[in-house]
Amino acid sequence: MIRDRHPSGAPWRNFYGRFKGKALRKSQEALLDEDLDALSPGPVGWDENPERAELDLQALFGAHDLWLEIGFGGGEHLAHMAVAEPDVGFIGCEPYLNGVAMLLTKLRKIEAPHVRVHPGDARDLFDVLPEASVGRAYLLYPDPWPKARHHRRRFVTAEHLEPLARAMRPGAELRIATDIEDYVRQTLEEVPRAGFEWLAERPGDWRQPWDGWISTRYEKKALREGRVPHYLRFRRV
Repeated sequence: MIRDRHPSGAPWRNFYGRFKGKALRKSQEALLDEDLDALSPGPVGWDENPERAELDLQALFGAHDLWLEIGFGGGEHLAHMAVAEPDVGFIGCEPYLNGVAMLLTKLRKIEAPHVRVHPGDARDLFDVLPEASVGRAYLLYPDPWPKARHHRRRFVTAEHLEPLARAMRPGAELRIATDIEDYVRQTLEEVPRAGFEWLAERPGDWRQPWDGWISTRYEKKALREGRVPHYLRFRRV
């Protein structure tokens, strides 16, 4: 069931589609049972943290910078970045349990003590992050919600961007990848209104993946189907 109201009482629309797909394999269920609790960033949900107490990022990551991935899909990008950036703390958010299990499989194969996983809505996490604590955020191939009447469910609306902007420090980067042209249009309209500036320097910048990019399974599917990836970078101002 789609939740249409935040636990605080405010209207709320999900920006993701589903919580679970095909049945999990026994090995994936074991990963969720054995590994997920140890990777928790702390009390995020409303049931365990009704007072919305802030997470202790110093205890989690020490003096390391904090980067978020909002909807990590199968975890390819997050696992890759965890290896490439061992001095950065990461929190990945993903409500889709099959994707969470895929990430846990990858994390078992690498050294990643600096990664935490929130298997739920990123907006619950935004509530409990200290203000100006995030140095970078990724939104990679988010649910496109292609029908016009569903565009308000996209992540790139004030309902989602404003709490994210509060958690990001001045100068922090928001990186968005999508293959949906109308999502690009809405992104370029809405993200600057939330306190970000677009970092394009020349025509065609959006065609170039940023440094450290690894193609995800969603991007590979888009390319197979003839859609063009767009890579957008914004700075919190």
